[in-house]
Amino acid sequence: MFSDKPFLYYEKYLYFTRHNDKHQRMALRTSKTPFSPTDLRLLRIFQAVVRHEGFAAAQNELGISPGTISNHIAQLEGRFGVRLCERGRKGFSLTDEGVRIHEAAENLLRSIENFSGIVGSVRGELSGTVHFGTVDAMYTNTDLQLQNALAKFNERAPRVQIHLEIASPQDLLQRLLDGRYSLILTPIDDAHPSVHAIRLFEERQSLFCGALHELFKSPDRDLTPARLQQSPYAARTYMKENAGPANFPFSNAAQASHMESLAILILSGRYIGYLPDHFAAPFVERGKMKSLLPDSTSYFDTFYLAHRGDEKSRAMTLLFECLSSGASTK
Repeated sequence: MFSDKPFLYYEKYLYFTRHNDKHQRMALRTSKTPFSPTDLRLLRIFQAVVRHEGFAAAQNELGISPGTISNHIAQLEGRFGVRLCERGRKGFSLTDEGVRIHEAAENLLRSIENFSGIVGSVRGELSGTVHFGTVDAMYTNTDLQLQNALAKFNERAPRVQIHLEIASPQDLLQRLLDGRYSLILTPIDDAHPSVHAIRLFEERQSLFCGALHELFKSPDRDLTPARLQQSPYAARTYMKENAGPANFPFSNAAQASHMESLAILILSGRYIGYLPDHFAAPFVERGKMKSLLPDSTSYFDTFYLAHRGDEKSRAMTLLFECLSSGASTK
């Protein structure tokens, strides 16, 4: 009896061939379609989602619902022909392709902002965007007066938009080098040759315990380096393991990436840790914290204001001037 299997196989072959040709034609159209304002808008949405690490977290900045954000991301994925991110019960994460698109989008959007600034300069006005990055806990530093410097900048350049972000010293320097930041304020151990940096001020870092800690009521004469080293230590995630002043190698029992989270750990009464003196001062005044052997355990961080040597933005230059002129260099 004659079998119809060859015809079935042939029909499947034709189906998959047509299906594959359809996707190839779509990919071809995608690759040849000019970049449009819609693509730029979708990329800005994608960048906001990446910054906030999720659709729901980005809705306040974007002013649209998570469902609408999801539709926009799906539209962008269809436009580029790749999956940009994983979303679902396991949380948000970028695919390898999404990481590359994100990095390329950072460069593209920064170039557009720089172009707007150049056009403004040609017209004799300051406009565009300046990206400024700094470490956290700067608002309590009276040597810097950051808020006054930013107010002065806005008064002199009201058309310039400032993007102010907080990150670790390592991330700040890396993002300056790759063009995401125009200007950074941070301690710098080893500046890249392409970076221009000036010393701005020194910040004293002291070792603190909370009022509930067993060391809080101990007189200084009873405090020894050995006893301090036995206490659970809250470290900063971006510092080298067991980092601290010379001859004080601590054993990390907790880690935190911001001064506020470090303060919470210290106030728990279970950990000791380093904070800037100006940031800890309100807690000390209220009897919530105590400095431990400040004469022997404290150290100083030197802060620098830095920008890339090839940065020509007038807005960045003005912000650099406002910050450097308002800071104490003692």
